[in-house]
Amino acid sequence: MGFVKWLDSAPLWVKIIFALPALNIIWAIYRLVKGAVKGNIAILLGGVLWLLAGWAILWIIDLISIIGWKKPIILA
Repeated sequence: MGFVKWLDSAPLWVKIIFALPALNIIWAIYRLVKGAVKGNIAILLGGVLWLLAGWAILWIIDLISIIGWKKPIILA
C-alpha cells in the first residue's frame, strides 16, 4: 500500500506527468495494487484494462481527471 499512498500524496505536476501516454502504465499499476490491497475486483479489472488500453486512449481520461480532481477517478 506504500506505492498507493506515495502516489496519492505526490505533487500535482508528478501526477500529470504520470498521466501522459508513455508513463500512464504507472496509473495502471496503481489500480492493480490498490485493487489487490483493498480486495476490490472492479479496481483490479480497471488496472488490467488500463494496462491493455491505457496507452491508446485511457490516458486522456486520467489526465482530465487528475487536472480536475487531482486524482484518477475512473476505475480507481
